[in-house]
Amino acid sequence: MADPALRLQALVKRFGAHAAVDGVDLAVALGEFVTLLGPSGCGKTTTLNLIAGFLAPDSGFIALNGRLVQDLPPFKRDLGMVFQDYALFPHMSVADNVAFGLKMRGVSREETATRVAEALSLVKLDGFDARRPNQLSGGQRQRVALARALVIRPAMLLLDEPLSNLDLKLREEMRGEISALQRRLGIATVFVTHDQDEALTMSDRIAVMSEGRIEQIGTPAEIYERPATRFVASFIGSINIVPAKVAEVPVNGFARLETPAGPAIAHVGSASSGRSVMLTIRPERLKLAEAGGAPAGAVAWSARVVRVVYTGARLEVQLRLADGSEAVAEATNDGRTSLGEGQGIVAWFRPEDAWIIAGA
Repeated sequence: MADPALRLQALVKRFGAHAAVDGVDLAVALGEFVTLLGPSGCGKTTTLNLIAGFLAPDSGFIALNGRLVQDLPPFKRDLGMVFQDYALFPHMSVADNVAFGLKMRGVSREETATRVAEALSLVKLDGFDARRPNQLSGGQRQRVALARALVIRPAMLLLDEPLSNLDLKLREEMRGEISALQRRLGIATVFVTHDQDEALTMSDRIAVMSEGRIEQIGTPAEIYERPATRFVASFIGSINIVPAKVAEVPVNGFARLETPAGPAIAHVGSASSGRSVMLTIRPERLKLAEAGGAPAGAVAWSARVVRVVYTGARLEVQLRLADGSEAVAEATNDGRTSLGEGQGIVAWFRPEDAWIIAGA
């Protein structure tokens, strides 16, 4: 079996008494796009800087294609990196910025010219070679930084929040371009972001980080549909979390629950009777109906509309459940939905659309 492109084992980095990275284990396969996702201060950028060699770990191992590199300087790790601020040289042309890494490696002038042209073509910047960074848009500067990282033909690409300085429309456009280019080249990539949409739309797998540790790693669907912890459930998208107690031993993975909002049925694996858990339901899976309108087999709770927020294609319906707690449902804006504040309603969901995580 081939070695992974990257392996981190028991990686630790401390700043004084604070462990910014606290025992991280991670493997990235050849050609895989893995995102480190989490809030500011969670350790994701520190982890990337450890991989790149800009920081030295206090303990643990970093292997690239089976070779231990934690003691090697950055220029000996065969990595391409795109920084948040692009880090372009303002006095150099686009071509010279892209060629910088090749010149540092002693590549001949002829081969440098050929590879720079190829890299600029890859990122759709043919004909821009003589321009300076201040003559480019934000998206074009981002492409130059990407070309500079790729021109050295690295074994792995590291991306440190490269889209955060772009406006929303351009950010969405560049997501698609980077994803398509990464898959075309088949280069293993580690991407750092705090943006959930970027992580969900671009990644093969996501590692959600909190307080220096990886809370959960999985595909975007696994992370979103089956969060392992309350932190992951709350950080990825919007979610309703209801305290519950297992009322019966699960059968075929489903069990009856007691919740303050009313009885429920949900998938709880092998949880024992009497165990305290948290029932989670995504707003788009929580449906609304008139009294008696929930389908057979659904879990239905009485609720009252607190507020309806118009978001364009969707309506965000804020609810108060029977016990006084709040929940949120999403309804399609079909032009016919009529919901008023104070209106009594039934909030319902299918048992398979709820997910249980361990209680506090």
